[in-house]
Amino acid sequence: MADTKMASVGGLQKGSYVVLEDAACKVVDIQVSRPGKHGHAKVRLTAVGLVDSKKRVAVMPGHDNVPVPIVEKKTAQVLSIAGNTANVMDSESYETFDLEIPEELKGQVTEGASVLYWEILNDRVMKQIKG
Repeated sequence: MADTKMASVGGLQKGSYVVLEDAACKVVDIQVSRPGKHGHAKVRLTAVGLVDSKKRVAVMPGHDNVPVPIVEKKTAQVLSIAGNTANVMDSESYETFDLEIPEELKGQVTEGASVLYWEILNDRVMKQIKG
């Protein structure tokens, strides 16, 4: 995976992005357990997938490094809509591709509208409509 950087588990906070099980996730909960004299702090991460919304939990030493996805925020114009999918064209590269319309944006996405989408690892996710 090229679109990641390494970050210390101990430095993550709620709302941070992290890669767990090869999926980009948003951290929703962090619990740090302080062990005895010579042990290492354990960190329990609870994260929700940005693309699939699946909950993932990982327990690891606090000094471990984890991959953090580099989220690219881009805009695109909606060319056409078919069902839950919008065919869009990137505003910079003029590349056309399909994006799934998320539940919360259904009925609001219209042809000709500009949308903000995120490119995370190998996925593209529509995030909001630019007014």
